[in-house]
Amino acid sequence: MERRKFIKKSILTSIGASIVGGLYTWQIEPFWLEFVNVKMPIKNLPKNLIGKTLMQISDVHVGNKFKYQYIIDSFKKASLYKPDFVVYTGDFVSYETAEQFNQLEEVFKHAVIGKLGTAGVLGNHDYGVDWLEPNVANTISSILNKAGINILRNEEINFDGLNILGIDDYWGSNFNPVKVMSKYDKNKANLVLCHNPDVCDLNVWNNYKGWILSGHTHGGQVKPPFLNPPILPVKNKRYSSGEFDLYDGRTLYINRALGNLYPVRFNVRPEITIFKLEEKL
Repeated sequence: MERRKFIKKSILTSIGASIVGGLYTWQIEPFWLEFVNVKMPIKNLPKNLIGKTLMQISDVHVGNKFKYQYIIDSFKKASLYKPDFVVYTGDFVSYETAEQFNQLEEVFKHAVIGKLGTAGVLGNHDYGVDWLEPNVANTISSILNKAGINILRNEEINFDGLNILGIDDYWGSNFNPVKVMSKYDKNKANLVLCHNPDVCDLNVWNNYKGWILSGHTHGGQVKPPFLNPPILPVKNKRYSSGEFDLYDGRTLYINRALGNLYPVRFNVRPEITIFKLEEKL
């Protein structure tokens, strides 16, 4: 009899733990935003920019997969940090129909804007269904530019001495890293935005030395303890999340994403990154 009670209690405990775990991964962690602080040493950084902050927001994924009021609330929290620079590294929407244009406009009325400058690049989801709709990318770029975000499509922009080079999405129809990296000037204080970190392994960098900010992976969204994420949408499975030394003068940082492709996360909290600019000697 005692054995039966023990088995019954064990089964009920296991069921209860599964329910709690499921609720956590579905209702709590996908919306449990973490602000991550990272030091960013940059060569040739002007004296007036030492100590300034640069905020990275990635993979917002406005759409119908989760309530985007979470994004608006997150933007409001992020704005309280009063960042000097803000960069967005792609996947502004989870595109299904033109409905996402209206949703994007609504959400980005609350966009986080840097005191000294704001820029961004597109991701694969910003190129529509199967990444094959350049007209979708054009419309999204227009909406974001009107919201105060300078979308860089194989272009560069300079804010108070910080030179930002933006590479358009690897899977999109406008991918042309050579166009912008040919403008790389080693004597400037440079930073590269590139949604998909797999681009780091291509021979397109023109001997670039410096930081590359990416997103795309979401950190896998689910990461078993002590193990690598089982699913990553990149060829190089090293590229999950966080900071990576590429051993050639480049440093890659992969943001875990603010939004969710699907609202399921475990051991991979959504992230907004705040970099503190330092002079690299």
